[in-house]
Amino acid sequence: MSTETPLVPVGTRPGSSTPGPVRTRRRLPRYGAVGLFLGGLVVGALLTAVTGGFSIALTVVYGVVLGTLAVYLVSRSVEGRRKATDRLVTTVVTSAFAIAMVPLVSLVYTVLDNGLDRLDSEFFNSSMLGIVGEGGGAYHAILGTVIITALTAVISVPIGLLTAIYLVEYGSGRLKKAITFLVDVMTGIPSIVAGLFAYALFALFFGPGIRLGIMGAVALSVLMIPVVVRSAEEVLKLVPNELREAAYALGVPKWRTVLKVVIPTSIAGLGTGITLAVARVIGETAPLLVTVGIVTGTNLNPFDGRMATLPVFSYYQLTQPGFPPEFGIERAWTAALVLIILVMALNVVARLITRFFAPKTGR
Repeated sequence: MSTETPLVPVGTRPGSSTPGPVRTRRRLPRYGAVGLFLGGLVVGALLTAVTGGFSIALTVVYGVVLGTLAVYLVSRSVEGRRKATDRLVTTVVTSAFAIAMVPLVSLVYTVLDNGLDRLDSEFFNSSMLGIVGEGGGAYHAILGTVIITALTAVISVPIGLLTAIYLVEYGSGRLKKAITFLVDVMTGIPSIVAGLFAYALFALFFGPGIRLGIMGAVALSVLMIPVVVRSAEEVLKLVPNELREAAYALGVPKWRTVLKVVIPTSIAGLGTGITLAVARVIGETAPLLVTVGIVTGTNLNPFDGRMATLPVFSYYQLTQPGFPPEFGIERAWTAALVLIILVMALNVVARLITRFFAPKTGR
C-alpha cells in the first residue's frame, strides 16, 4: 500500500559518489488518501443505515469523521507524525470546502429545475397586466430593477468614492475616526431599516402612503454607500506612496495628483468594488417592499407612482400566486433565476474590469 522514496543522508548531495547508507521513507500511494477518505464515507453510509435508516446529513457527518480519522491513522503509521498532521489539516480544509459548496450547488440546481420552464420569450416581453393564472411575464419588473439599480448607482458611487478619497487622502483626527465609525455602523444596518428610513423621509414631504421608484433607490443607496466606501478605501490604500511623492516633487497639486495619478492607478479595483456593490443591492427585497411596492403594468418613471422590481415580483408571485397557484409559483422561480443570472453577470463584469483595466507593470 505504500511506496518508498530514497533519502540521502545529511551532508551528502544528490548525485554524489560519496558512499554511505541510503535510508528510505515510506509514502502512501498517489490516491491512497482519497481512497481512505472515500472508504470512510462508505462506512459512514453503512453505519447510518444500520443505526436507523439512511440520512444524507448523518452520512456526511459520519463519513467525514471516519474518513479523516482513517487518513490520519494510516498516514501516521506509514509516513510519520509530521506528514500525518499535514494530511489531517488538508483533509479537514477540503471537507469544509466541500460541505460549504453543498448548499450553493443545491440552491442553483433547485432554481434551475423550477425556473427553466418559464424562461421563455413571453416572460421577457410581457407584464402581468390583466393576467390571472397562466401566462404573463416579468418585463415590467426587469425594467424596474434596471432603472432603480441605475439610480442607486448614480446616487451611491459619487458619494462613496468621494468619501473614500477624503478618508485616504485628506482625512485626519476625530472627523476621520467618526466617519469610519459611521460607515462601519451603516454596513451592518438591516435592509428593512433602510427601507423604513426612505419611507419616513419621503412621507415627511409627500404624506403617508407614498410609493415611488426613487424611494427605492434612496433606500438601496443607504445599503450601497458603505460598501462602496469600504471597497474604494482599501483599493486607494494599495496605491504606492512613491507615486504620490513623485507627483508632489514635480509640483503637482494634491487634488490633481488624486485625479491624475491615484484614481487611474486604482481604476480596476474601484470598478470591481462598485460592480460588486451593485450586485449586493440588486436582489434586496425588504426595502423595495416598503418603498416601491408592486404594480402589474409597466411604469418607467421612478418619480411617478409604484414600480415593479424582480425581488418584489418574485415575493408576491410566491406569497400571492392566485388560482391555480402553480403558474404564479413558476413565475416566482423564473424571476429568482433571472436575478441569479444578473448577479452572475455583474460578477463576470467585475472580473473583466480587473483583467483589462489593471495597471500594467511590465514594459
